[in-house]
Amino acid sequence: MSNDTYDLVVLGAGSGGLAAAIRAAGHGARVAILEPAAIGGTCVNLGCVPKKIMWEAAQLASHLPRARALGLEVPLQPALDWARLVKARQAHIARIHASYQRQFAQVQLSVQGCRGQLLGAGRVATDDGRQLQARHILLATGARPRLPVFPGSHWLHSSDDVFAWQQRPQRVAIIGGGYIAVELAGLLQALGSQVHLLVRGNVLLNGFDSELAQALAAAMAAQGITLHFGVTVQGLDGQPGALQLRGKDLPDGHFDAVIAATGREPNVQGLGLEQAGVALDRRGFIATDDNSLATTAEGVWAVGDVTGQLALTPLAVAQGRRLADGLFGRGAGPAINPELVPSVVFSHPPLARVGLDEACARERFGPVQVYRANFRSLEEGAGGGQQRHLFKVICAGNEQRVVGVHLLGEGSDEILQGFAVALQCGARWEHFRQTLPIHPTAAEEVVLAK
Repeated sequence: MSNDTYDLVVLGAGSGGLAAAIRAAGHGARVAILEPAAIGGTCVNLGCVPKKIMWEAAQLASHLPRARALGLEVPLQPALDWARLVKARQAHIARIHASYQRQFAQVQLSVQGCRGQLLGAGRVATDDGRQLQARHILLATGARPRLPVFPGSHWLHSSDDVFAWQQRPQRVAIIGGGYIAVELAGLLQALGSQVHLLVRGNVLLNGFDSELAQALAAAMAAQGITLHFGVTVQGLDGQPGALQLRGKDLPDGHFDAVIAATGREPNVQGLGLEQAGVALDRRGFIATDDNSLATTAEGVWAVGDVTGQLALTPLAVAQGRRLADGLFGRGAGPAINPELVPSVVFSHPPLARVGLDEACARERFGPVQVYRANFRSLEEGAGGGQQRHLFKVICAGNEQRVVGVHLLGEGSDEILQGFAVALQCGARWEHFRQTLPIHPTAAEEVVLAK
């Protein structure tokens, strides 16, 4: 091979691209990654990781009343040093970047800080004037926030922009009702902002179990977040630090910042897709075969958010590794069942799900059995709080196979993983009932549900 000839060239060093490249290099393939921006993509730099660190700070702040009730002399209104929070967050991201560099060296992976464009026939042009040849090309360029367009929309912040803030806004409006909007609303409110959440529809979190989504909305309102349903923002007036919303039934007054969390769009511009024969689906994402991850161009594959499948880091990682195993290892292994992919909204409290929600289960199976647990945890009760947990287990068929587990409440993000394993194994409600509970925990209520 020449210096510009590879077994695999990966465009994009986000979670999916990195997973595929590292696994392929581990199989002995000669691999290059082209990435002009920060290694790690959205998850590491502008998504999962920085969000979870800020969520953790928000969790700690929200637990102070509980701590006082249990005898700890802590302030009810702690002073937030936003700069220290940002410094700690970015230091952790830097450690992840360093870890990646060590992995690259171990597997002799070439990481090149440039963009790539498909030329067809396995060729990739780089924006620094070179041309690479590859047996296989992987598109893993991810997605970015999609912002609405209306008068004054240039003042909008995206979810990416939040992680560049140097101070906390006092009063903030968030446009959107999906998981990004809900997560940002919860953490900003807990860190001291006054938050208004502006939802075009009548419910939060389309695609999640509606009963739990409604309970979450009530919990958010009880925490002080003002929710506005059935509204549309038609414009912004003023300037940063003093923005006013234009539209019907919107909150009055000035906002320090307005965030739009109104969806994401694929990073497909400038990739040379058309000349390489790579087709897009009707939404503009790269069309792939669900099982093989092949695009419409021979030798070109795609994983992660650019494909329009579930925008979850673990799914992109699994796709990337599975593809690398299929191309350079001993085979790809079983296909990933998207219905059994667990996911969590890091709201306050968190909302977790795996499997079908109640409405989808009834549509598919007809009559289903739903077991619920609605309770206040020991920690919440002893600490004088009123927040309740709501758990649902959905079962179908004469054997009462568990087809969905949905959890709302503190700790749900950690509880769900084991139950995701149970669904993967085809567990029945009988297996849940035969499992002894761990007392006193919130998790025990899943197997004690009625």
